Amino acid sequence: MKLLALDTSTEYLSLALLLDGKLAERELLAGQSHSQRILPLLRELLDEAGVGLRDLDGIAFGAGPGSFTGLRIGCGVAQGLAFGAGLPVIGVSTLLALAEDAQGAGRVVACLDARMGEVYHAVYEKTTAEKTAAGWQEVIAPGLYAPDAVPAIEGEGWIGIGSGWKAYAQVLEQRYARQLAQCLPQAYPRAAAIARLALPGFEAGLGRPASEAAPIYIRNKVALTTREREARASGA
Repeated sequence: MKLLALDTSTEYLSLALLLDGKLAERELLAGQSHSQRILPLLRELLDEAGVGLRDLDGIAFGAGPGSFTGLRIGCGVAQGLAFGAGLPVIGVSTLLALAEDAQGAGRVVACLDARMGEVYHAVYEKTTAEKTAAGWQEVIAPGLYAPDAVPAIEGEGWIGIGSGWKAYAQVLEQRYARQLAQCLPQAYPRAAAIARLALPGFEAGLGRPASEAAPIYIRNKVALTTREREARASGA
C-alpha cells in the first residue's frame, strides 16, 4: 500500500510517504509559512520517490487538535490533493500521533500547548485489541483543559509527551506526581506516525471521500466577536 501523510497542526511541517512498508519523510520548522512551503516540499518528496499522486492508495492528515490555521491548511491540502487524484482520506488525531511516537511506550499522556493558558490533552494505552487504531486504546478522550485541571490517571509508568509538557512542565508534573516515568516535551505530531496509524484503516477500506475531510478543533471558538465583547463588558 502507498500512502501520503501530512501534518501542519504545529509550527512544524511534516510529510511522509509510506511505500509498501518503507517510509520517506520531509520535515521542517515552518513557523507560519506552511501554506507556502507544503506543496514544493511535497513535490520534492514525491519526485525523489518516483511516484505521482495517482499512484497512491490514500492520503492521511493530522486532523487536530492544534493550531486553527494550521489545521485548516493541512485539511485543505489533503482534501484538494485527494479530489484531484481521486483518493480516499483518513484524518488522524494529532494527540494519538504523539502517543505513536512515544518511543515504544505503552502508557501515554499526550499534551499539546493550546495557548491561552490551556492544553489539548488525551490519554492512551497500548493494547492487542484489533479494533483499536494501531493497537492504541483511548483511556481519556481528547479535551481542552487548564493545565492544573487535566483529568486524573491511574497507575504509574506513564510517558508525558508533547509541547504541553514543555509549556506547563511544573504544573503537569505536579498534577501527575510519581506517576510519570519520562517526559518528551520536544515531541510534535509527525506525518510518519500518522501514516502508520492510518494504514490499518486504509487496508480495511475505511478511507473516506475527500469531501468528508474535516479538522478536529476541540476549542470551537478562539475569540469573541466585537459585539460579544461589548455585551460582556456591559454585563448584558
